[in-house]
Amino acid sequence: MDEVPPISAAQLKTLLHGKVDDIAERIVAAVNAAAPGRLIGDSEEPVRQAMAELTRAAYEAALQQRVDAAEAAFSPSARGRKRKKTS
Repeated sequence: MDEVPPISAAQLKTLLHGKVDDIAERIVAAVNAAAPGRLIGDSEEPVRQAMAELTRAAYEAALQQRVDAAEAAFSPSARGRKRKKTS
């Protein structure tokens, strides 16, 4: 099996920057919208959903970066196969 080049945390951070900002806004909005005495009850599920979305986005971005790195490193001529020329 060919080795797949690694990705960096810096790449992932760059890809997720906007998503993290959006998730932070949603978490703050959920906590701030909670009724007095219902802080956890009113905010827990929206925060959980936002964090699940961030987890999914981070994992998808990391996987896609790894696939992209593998494709960029792929060289069709590296296999050593030469096609026969037909006339």
